[in-house]
Amino acid sequence: MKTNSGRFFEDYTVGQVIEHAVPRTLSGGERALYHALYPARHALYSSDEFAENCGLVASPLDDLIVFHTVFGKTVPDISLNAVANLGYAEGRFLKPVFAGDTLRSVSEVIGVKQNSNGKSGVVWVRTKGLNQHGEIVLEYVRWVMVRKGNLDAPAPETVIPQLSEVVDPSTLALPEGLEFLRYDFGLAGEEHRYANYKIGEKIDHVDGVTVEESEHMMATRLWQNTAKVHFDATNRADGKRLIYGGHVISIARALSFNGLANAQMIAAINGGSHANPCFAGNTVRAWSEVLDKSETRAPGVGAVRLRLVAVKDGAPEFALKDDSGKYHEDVLLDLDYWAFIPL
Repeated sequence: MKTNSGRFFEDYTVGQVIEHAVPRTLSGGERALYHALYPARHALYSSDEFAENCGLVASPLDDLIVFHTVFGKTVPDISLNAVANLGYAEGRFLKPVFAGDTLRSVSEVIGVKQNSNGKSGVVWVRTKGLNQHGEIVLEYVRWVMVRKGNLDAPAPETVIPQLSEVVDPSTLALPEGLEFLRYDFGLAGEEHRYANYKIGEKIDHVDGVTVEESEHMMATRLWQNTAKVHFDATNRADGKRLIYGGHVISIARALSFNGLANAQMIAAINGGSHANPCFAGNTVRAWSEVLDKSETRAPGVGAVRLRLVAVKDGAPEFALKDDSGKYHEDVLLDLDYWAFIPL
């Protein structure tokens, strides 16, 4: 048998290292498609001249292009038979990626826990994205619920990794040369800077994007994400394709431009949960909460910790969790991240 049905829960062991297949060289084509799929407008990723005035050699590719590419490499080995991708932690963007760079992915299994139903389990992996020089450009932990292939396979010893709640801002990787002393607020689109944001402040990003089946399918193919739940309508009992969670992340991040246009670069992902499934026809809206702030050693550069929440149309204003601590049914995404912003 030459075909591959993918790994099931019982195929993972703690300490297992998986080298993912098919490196990918990125170009301006990925940027153009990304900006066509999402209303992405952050200036640092749109203009070489703007990026050069911020101390970079050129405009890098959007951080989430890097995330999707590295993530997509892992799917055939980690989540081909997934029920759902559950969350993220300890994500750090370590080096900018430019057109012409080639990325590959490596993952290590750091935790496993069989579910009480005996039909599936949760697998934790730490994934690293490396460029053509062997430099790590991105690393993160994610956990995913995976079906069992053999229901009679014994449950493994439970190992749940201890993960940091937040990336220490003093460890954020500053891109070489980055500085915001010559930052052009007019070209960036808004005047709001580090000092204008207060911890606890909530920002309604106003706009919405209705998710289309065709765009989701194009995006998922673009990132070479082969998870069955995103392609095969017979894979779920309800006959629906599950929208790739990264698609929702990119929509929400793009919507956050309205109010956070100067939160230019994602520096780290502290945590994230896909709270409820998203399907074609849902209209995604977003809001953010300022959780923390920290200055950096780069000239004119601060870091702001943000909670980005994506909700379905019709959700109450700033809806997140109910009194019992459960996510509101209309919340799609709860993402906690650090971003670089001018002082």
